[in-house]
Amino acid sequence: MNNTRKIHKRTRAQQSSNAIERMYITMRHLFNRGFYKPMGVSGETLREALLLLRPEIYGSIADEKAELEGLLYVIDRLPHGIEECTFINLTSDEGYGDSHFKAIIPPKRRRNCYRIDAEQMNIEITRGRSEIYDILTHLTFLFVESHKISKRVLIDDKGTTIRDWGKLESAVNKGKKLTQKEREIAITHTAHILGRTFNEISETYSEFASDTQPERFLNIVYWLGKLAIEEAVNNNKRTVTFSPVLRERLGHHIHGEFWADDIKAELHKRGLIKRPIHIISANMHSVMNSLFAEVSLKSSKGKKDIYEVYEDLSQSENKAMRSKVEAYAFKNGMSFIKDTSGTNIDVQIFDAAAIDFSKVNFNYTQENPEDNAVIIVMDYAFGEQAYETMDELLKPVSVDGKKVHLDVKSISIMGKAGILQGGKGDVMIPSAHIFEGTADNYPFKNELSKTDMVDCGVDVYEGSMITVLGTSLQNKEILKFFKKSTWDVIGLEMEGAHYQKAIQAASKVRGSINQDVKVRYAYYASDNPLETGSTLASGGLGSTGVKPTYVITKKILQQIFNQ
Repeated sequence: MNNTRKIHKRTRAQQSSNAIERMYITMRHLFNRGFYKPMGVSGETLREALLLLRPEIYGSIADEKAELEGLLYVIDRLPHGIEECTFINLTSDEGYGDSHFKAIIPPKRRRNCYRIDAEQMNIEITRGRSEIYDILTHLTFLFVESHKISKRVLIDDKGTTIRDWGKLESAVNKGKKLTQKEREIAITHTAHILGRTFNEISETYSEFASDTQPERFLNIVYWLGKLAIEEAVNNNKRTVTFSPVLRERLGHHIHGEFWADDIKAELHKRGLIKRPIHIISANMHSVMNSLFAEVSLKSSKGKKDIYEVYEDLSQSENKAMRSKVEAYAFKNGMSFIKDTSGTNIDVQIFDAAAIDFSKVNFNYTQENPEDNAVIIVMDYAFGEQAYETMDELLKPVSVDGKKVHLDVKSISIMGKAGILQGGKGDVMIPSAHIFEGTADNYPFKNELSKTDMVDCGVDVYEGSMITVLGTSLQNKEILKFFKKSTWDVIGLEMEGAHYQKAIQAASKVRGSINQDVKVRYAYYASDNPLETGSTLASGGLGSTGVKPTYVITKKILQQIFNQ
């Protein structure tokens, strides 16, 4: 028998997994330290790990040429003007909302940011560690891209630059909307700086533009390059700091507790605290529209299919239609809790006792008024925030000095996720959540099944799903491993394991809610990170996600009303 051990060569998936682990350990270390310089020695591990990982969202980050789709993805999730700032300060909710500073909210991430002066941007962190990881990863990408620019434009270590850089600087310093001729000249010089074609930049140019800054793409490239040049020539390095209050508060559920208390106070005020409760994590329109869109829009619906109506409601220009549905909902048992806790999670409460079920497309009757369902719809949480909010919501509440346990009958999670076996718009029904980077796994009995979704008009997949530490860190090798191994993973998302951890703790360990609480999980695919051109950076779902969203929502409501 040959006992010679085979030399083990690490696979690309193992290298990538190790890179993710190093990134998260490093980010926690830097957070505890209180500050770091992303392009200095302290940020070196983050940069190296990200370049080794080469996440799909960041495309050509490891190449010499600039990554355009990844840049757009990141810029949409960071505050306007961050490319101009040398100092980026991550803070808790420390009162800036009551100051003269105007909140800057990124288009694709609900977080308050404040431009303190020409050099400093403050970013409020109220959604836990996942939000810090998200921001630091995006910043690392941004700074890596900025140094690609400086390397291409610097001729020597004294700061002499190529001709194209001077032309870009002149275009940016005009500070006004350029003519087509001026814009195309500027794009020509910028294309050379970025190592991209004129056509590639022309196609993406308008996607970076804003109402106040039509030439924003040029501004972003210029300031990224300018600050990187200052680092290279003058050693004036950009710095990321974490405020002492943020470091003290993180992990203490401060925002989640305030958020849950507001919901329970509203339930008590409306006399609903002891009624059967069903919690749904979803967006702020699908449950409301599923219940009330058809009846409130009867006159304007005409011959349209109901899913066409839902699609119309999703269009930004149809504000009047949405207002009509919302007004009807408020008159028929819906109330709205605007978040003031800092979680950025708004809430709707639906009282089934106030809904006229003869007019809506759901059958529901209760002989005893006290048995009428109360539905709490919470907007999407972000990563680890899902545990904080659900954990606090499921805790008992004190009413008149007595501890009252909420009668939670079911918890349903509906959201977007990356898919590994299908395409955009397909549906995933998980049977377990696996937490990436650990051996933690959360199997559960899902009340939803593949057979419930046969009429959704898209493919439906059942199996395990992986809860990832951050969508911006995924690469093909790791995802292929999870798909092809015995884990049999069908998709990836950021909240499932966190929700299930809170639900299992409340129902099985702490006794806060019924042991037999019913759980439902269903996701529709926002992207397929294994397909080139189908990652999150390739753009949104558009109308593709409308039908699966409402099919899932209707199945959840049917089960609630018939259980």
